Amino acid sequence: MVTAMLETYPTDTRTADITDAEAIDRAWAAAERVTDPEMPMLTLLDLGVLRDVTIENGHVVTTITPTYSGCPAMATMRDDLQRELLEAGFPDAEVRVSLTPAWTSDWITERGRQALKDAGISPPGSAPVRTGPVALTLMPTRRAVTCVLCGSDNVRLSSEFGATACKAMYQCNDCLEPFDHVKEI
Repeated sequence: MVTAMLETYPTDTRTADITDAEAIDRAWAAAERVTDPEMPMLTLLDLGVLRDVTIENGHVVTTITPTYSGCPAMATMRDDLQRELLEAGFPDAEVRVSLTPAWTSDWITERGRQALKDAGISPPGSAPVRTGPVALTLMPTRRAVTCVLCGSDNVRLSSEFGATACKAMYQCNDCLEPFDHVKEI
């Protein structure tokens, strides 16, 4: 049981006299409200990007992992997380970006997968298991994809890159509707 008191936020009455455990619970609740700027139907937790919330030296520290190295949304995710923690009463909260372990689409929660589907975006299947170096190929990746609108598996790849690098564009050959698919990595 954690009984240490947070002593770092004397100017914020919401956090002045709470235990580390209470602070972590409050910080987790705040962090769980932050959404992905590119897919706002997903929280960072649902996306699997939010990795940890801890207390270090009296300060809240959150850890996030990018979906892709160089993901342009990471700066916005970090800023949104920092702002949400500030509004929850943690003005000195730190947001760390960790590249290890590398994010995998398998970290997307079931709730997140359903939210993607409800928004008309095909959720990823299981990520490929790889050992050793990954061979570079310029050929399209074969994926088991079904149309999120009609459920048909008679689909074709339109573009390996959709509106974001983490999505590919498909079109259903039966209902003719285009849709995004989150890539398995």
